[in-house]
Amino acid sequence: MEEQEINLLELVHVLVKRKMLIFKICTVGIVASVVYSLNLPNIYSATAKILPPQKEAGGGLSALLGQAGGLAGIATGGLGGGSDLYLGILKSRSVADAVIHRLDLTRIYQADNMEAARRSLDGAIKVQAGKDGIISITAENKDPNLSAQLANAFVDELGKTTIRLNLSKAGTERIFLEKRLELVKKDLVKAENEVKYFSQRNRIVQVDSQAKASIEAIARLKADLASKEMQLAVLSSRQTEHSPDVKAIQNGIRSLKTELSVLSGKGGVGEGIPSIGNMPGVGLEYSRKLRELKTQEAIFEQLTKQYEIAKLTEAKDSSSFQILDEAVIPVNKSKPKRSIIVILSTVAAFFVSIFTVFVQEYLSRIPDSDRTIIENIKRSARNF
Repeated sequence: MEEQEINLLELVHVLVKRKMLIFKICTVGIVASVVYSLNLPNIYSATAKILPPQKEAGGGLSALLGQAGGLAGIATGGLGGGSDLYLGILKSRSVADAVIHRLDLTRIYQADNMEAARRSLDGAIKVQAGKDGIISITAENKDPNLSAQLANAFVDELGKTTIRLNLSKAGTERIFLEKRLELVKKDLVKAENEVKYFSQRNRIVQVDSQAKASIEAIARLKADLASKEMQLAVLSSRQTEHSPDVKAIQNGIRSLKTELSVLSGKGGVGEGIPSIGNMPGVGLEYSRKLRELKTQEAIFEQLTKQYEIAKLTEAKDSSSFQILDEAVIPVNKSKPKRSIIVILSTVAAFFVSIFTVFVQEYLSRIPDSDRTIIENIKRSARNF
């Protein structure tokens, strides 16, 4: 205990003896940190907050799409990957390039090329999502006006990108249905004319109610089959044949074909009408033409519904997000924290001065033999 007290007193004695050196080092540290912090430019931060789209609860357009079935279920896809998807879009190169061109950041950052401008922009933008799902876009710059413009520009470009991605998907489905609808219209007109001319030529007004019910049942099955086949065509363009959705639709198509085969009987695949199989030739031919007309009408009705829904989906930005807070021009700087810089520099200078004092004290007390070795080392280093 006595030895420890003596050692402690010796340490205190060393500090007191060389207090001027400690004071000088600390003073230099304080002055240097003050000068350095005062020369740092003020950085201003502006933050914009957005809320990604939430899942629809099943009302409004979702209810309408649910009633339509078939391709309508595909039309509701859109973008809905939550905060992670939007974070990925905000960090994409296309959005960064759009902001750079929009605000002429290559000139502002004095960058030699787009790659250098992207690096500068990446260091000035911070994008993060909170636990509540709200995405914050924070921009930093020496110019408070530019910091607000940067944050708002990212929000605008995010909106343009999500709309473009949604419209490209919805537009493809609308074009597909549009082309198919044109073909069905021609087939429907052809079927109507054939029934009209055949009825006028043979003076047929109506057929047996049982045969008519059979015709309508087959027509409905063919319409459902056509809808399933179109749904399979759309999914196959985006998914592989091993996809569960594709396999499910293929199974549905096989089931419909089986039902058609049962209703059609032995008169051919999908062509015979069992309930009127013994009708005279004229009645049978009329029934076949009427069946084709009903089939085309059912297909046309379903396609028309799906086409209108596709147009609604294309017009509606199903992935639009809500802007909770637009970035405003900041009044107060966000950094540098000059007082913290000075305090930390002072503390660091104090510990450096203590270390220096003890090193000097140690060197002053080393034996002459060690001092000679140190001198030899210095001399050798100079000669080298």
